[in-house]
Amino acid sequence: QVQLVESGGGLVQAGASLRLSCVASGRELNRYAVGWFRQVPGKQREFVASANWDGSSTYYADSMKERFTISRDNARQTVYLQMNSLKPEDSAIYFCVADPTSASTFSYRTNQRYWGQGTQVTVSS
Repeated sequence: QVQLVESGGGLVQAGASLRLSCVASGRELNRYAVGWFRQVPGKQREFVASANWDGSSTYYADSMKERFTISRDNARQTVYLQMNSLKPEDSAIYFCVADPTSASTFSYRTNQRYWGQGTQVTVSS
């Protein structure tokens, strides 16, 4: 089992930056691809970004790849999501995920094995 705990969300103004963190415990994080999804209440979960086991390959949703950066520090068991130039439409609950399959598959499925509880990001206009 892997437990994932996100942090770093909050209320910011449009144009600001936030860095989300996700700390994993239970098993070594380098066994897994990792990623971020987001969800607005009443809507489907949306893929944000993913990274392979060592972070050398990353994948992004088209609408976010110019502003968001995913990274990981396996020694710290931590995944990051740097979000720049935030927009009100980025407001959502952001979830960290981990899965033993390829990070390249994350964009078209939401059945990753491990999910965190989420952290709220609110961007005001």
